Amino acid sequence: MTVTLHVCITCRAGQTLQEGETTPGARLHAAIIGAGAPESVEVVPVECLSACSQGCSVALSAPGRWSYVYGRLSDANAGDVIAGAAAYAAAPDGIVPWRRRPEIFRKQSLARIPPIAPSIAVVPEAAE
Repeated sequence: MTVTLHVCITCRAGQTLQEGETTPGARLHAAIIGAGAPESVEVVPVECLSACSQGCSVALSAPGRWSYVYGRLSDANAGDVIAGAAAYAAAPDGIVPWRRRPEIFRKQSLARIPPIAPSIAVVPEAAE
């Protein structure tokens, strides 16, 4: 199954940037692309993950799996992000055993979001 790795490319990581300067989030995205994600991981740039006070952030998600948001990242973490995403893709429910997660995924998790339950049609009770 393919999982999605969203990378916030607008993140400034608390820095004041000069006009035309590449954001730290865009540098993280470029480093992840350069590191080469496995086929099971689709890397998608996004404009904001609303984790602005937590530095550069990424989110992992897939249908029927737990989703995760990680922060306080930089382009130096690209290899660990790819390793964590590959482990997530290999886990049937998206829950990677703690010891098999890269250290940044153990220490820099911002959110864990449960999978969306499938909709169940509610049939109103029959009138008596």
